[in-house]
Amino acid sequence: MGQPLIAFNQQSAAHLLANYLNSQGVTASVKQQASSQQSASSEFVVFIDDAEHTAQAELIAKDFIANPGHPKYQQAAWDNGQNVQLAASPSGFSVKHIAANAISAPFTSLVFILCLLVYGLSLLGLFAPIAQHLLMQPFGLLAENHQWWRLLGPAFIHFSVLHIVFNLLWWSMLGAKIERTFGITMLIIVFIVSAVVSNAAQALFSEPVQANLFLFGGLSGVVYAVMGFVWWLGWLRPSWGLSLPNSIVGFMLVWLVLGFADTLFANVLGVNMANAAHTAGLITGCLLAAMLSLGAKKPG
Repeated sequence: MGQPLIAFNQQSAAHLLANYLNSQGVTASVKQQASSQQSASSEFVVFIDDAEHTAQAELIAKDFIANPGHPKYQQAAWDNGQNVQLAASPSGFSVKHIAANAISAPFTSLVFILCLLVYGLSLLGLFAPIAQHLLMQPFGLLAENHQWWRLLGPAFIHFSVLHIVFNLLWWSMLGAKIERTFGITMLIIVFIVSAVVSNAAQALFSEPVQANLFLFGGLSGVVYAVMGFVWWLGWLRPSWGLSLPNSIVGFMLVWLVLGFADTLFANVLGVNMANAAHTAGLITGCLLAAMLSLGAKKPG
């Protein structure tokens, strides 16, 4: 049966830890046993097969007890083909719970709210003044008027419900992963660099319309950047606990390739794909992850 490591009252907690131990090369399993207390309840014991891994397993278990909600444990379960979560409290979808999540990833929440606010104001008939102040302009004009915020501005503008829902779903998931693992500063760097690079790249492959404005926008370039960032760190530094299932990476890459079929998206989905922004964002995220992994220490 192996050597017992730790026992839990919740089956989900035991399986989360066991999955993570297996992902770290420590073969582990979960066995249900009768509780040692005089009751009808059971406990779920995590066993490890090899006693040589006891010290490593104990350290991992200690970290798990200190922070069982860390995304790396759920990620290990997903990678193992499971979807195991800690039991939710009765107030799991309460205002208090939502506020706690927002506080734990404040920059992710801020960008989310700003995008919703801009889209909401656009629906109220204020798209023209918003676009006038946020959309990208030709580089020569920017050099004259110094309105450099326009390199970021298009990221907050969305043109349809599908457009904003797709972007914000991915941003809220991947952005929060980065922020909770590496801190707010790292996510701000990824956001700013990827937004500037993707918007600048799209401007190089687009023609300005009236008033010298480029009619493109959306958080997609940044979304592809955070996807590339998480993807490559999962490959380069798997012990850091950030990774994406291959199915999700494949879906996003296929979506990227399909984006070059502009006619399909323009006629069926009602959007024009910013292909240069998506590609530049993905490359930027991958490069930032590679730079971080070179000589960086495991985040605390």
